Amino acid sequence: MATIAIDGLTKDFGKHRVVNGVGFTVPEGVITGFLGPNGAGKTTTLRMTLGLVTPTRGRALINGVPYARLAEPRRVVGALLEATGFHPGRSGRDHLRVLAHITGLPAGRVDEVLELVDLGPAADDRVRTYSLGMKQRLGLAAALLGDPEVLILDEPSNGLDPAGMAWLRDLLKKLAREGRTVLVSSHVLSEVQQTVDNVVIIQDGTLRYTGPLAGLPGESLEDAFLSLTAVPSPASKLAASQSAASK
Repeated sequence: MATIAIDGLTKDFGKHRVVNGVGFTVPEGVITGFLGPNGAGKTTTLRMTLGLVTPTRGRALINGVPYARLAEPRRVVGALLEATGFHPGRSGRDHLRVLAHITGLPAGRVDEVLELVDLGPAADDRVRTYSLGMKQRLGLAAALLGDPEVLILDEPSNGLDPAGMAWLRDLLKKLAREGRTVLVSSHVLSEVQQTVDNVVIIQDGTLRYTGPLAGLPGESLEDAFLSLTAVPSPASKLAASQSAASK
């Protein structure tokens, strides 16, 4: 199966650096949580990994090569960045049929993924009638269409009710047990703590932690997250600078 390797990934938008030398690996067969406050650089990092944004420096490799060099990217990587881009007048089934045709995937896979994401009963309804949670399921079905080795999911639990979140947790664990590489970004820390094996935490575009969930400091993921992503107050910054100057 596949791994993701992020090496010194940096992205500048003009004079603003949003990702700063981030490096980590995502191994196969486990679920890795990708965490950080709003604006920490998570989505930019994911988009660089998928070849949607060009890094200023560094590289992101899947199976040892950049995404753009994968021979059959849809069969290697399934991605859900936003549950958007659906034609509101099409049914969920037709959306997946069109996507399968465009990407050269077997049409029979459409019904399989609809059942996998528990969207079968609503498959022939127009997407305009779907709730946000149903659109998330459809986006996940699209990500799974190529039966990929790697899944990259940005806030996949968005819009899901508690039962839907429990369903998603079980699905991700099942996919990891099959040996797939799963990288999932989320703000729902209580759910992440029940789901992931490894954690990557960034703040202000800088890596703060990468390693097993059990290796985090504190009594809970929330404690560790708040500690690792805390922004120093102006007073503490001044005290630190004065202390450094006196040495």
